[in-house]
Amino acid sequence: MPVTVKSISLWRKETENKTGLLAQTLEPLAKAGADLGVVMAYRLPGNEAKAAIEIYPVSGKKLTAAATGTGLAASAIPTLLVEGDNKPGLAHKIAQTIADTGADLSFFVAQAIGRRYSAVIGFANDADAKRAATLIKKAAGNKRK
Repeated sequence: MPVTVKSISLWRKETENKTGLLAQTLEPLAKAGADLGVVMAYRLPGNEAKAAIEIYPVSGKKLTAAATGTGLAASAIPTLLVEGDNKPGLAHKIAQTIADTGADLSFFVAQAIGRRYSAVIGFANDADAKRAATLIKKAAGNKRK
């Protein structure tokens, strides 16, 4: 399966860091039937008293209400979701492609599970995300020799 690249809207909140924060945030979403593909939670660098939680996808009235009820809101960070078959060096190839465009990254989170690869990549602006999306598709696609 070729690599797919799509623009997504992460839902995000920053709040005081405390034990159980992630579970407390996810509970109403689970009760609303959320099937989340991305969950990121971390302390803010340089300020361990603060934390950020980011999730995707959020759609529909019930899930949107649950997300906003926990303090999550659609993030303004232009974000790409990259998915496909894993192959050795894929993360480097994508990172190098982004570097070659001169794009300014906000974050890059990638993982491989079995034969599948996924990455969530945030950019400083929409133009960088759009330019990178086109080139990532070409660079990471399944090309036969």
